[in-house]
Amino acid sequence: MTKNRIATVTPFLTVNNGKNAVDFYVSAWGAVETERFDRPDAKLTSKITIGGAEFWVGDEEPEFGNVSPDQRSNSPVRMIFQTKQADELFEKALTLGATEICPMTTETDWRIGKLKDPFGHIWEIGYTL
Repeated sequence: MTKNRIATVTPFLTVNNGKNAVDFYVSAWGAVETERFDRPDAKLTSKITIGGAEFWVGDEEPEFGNVSPDQRSNSPVRMIFQTKQADELFEKALTLGATEICPMTTETDWRIGKLKDPFGHIWEIGYTL
């Protein structure tokens, strides 16, 4: 018999300007940068948290196939950000350069809005009613 193992999946968002991306997530959503690795080429990799949820942000490294989403198309991955402050944080992100895809709306049992951050990543922000 094998023991149950707990696993985590932690997103890593590749961006075209790591410093600006960290600043955006801190300013828009109150993220906290918990680790930062500055690279000699003035680029970075950072671990940030929002309300205890961790994810990584790092500059592009095309030589390793790590490129950011194209601003003219949609990222194939959506980040789901669940918070009771969805309306407030959605609006704050828009004032700091995010692009609205779908306004905040109430569905059957879900309050949700969808936006693209200034670095090409798609976020659905909402909460269960």
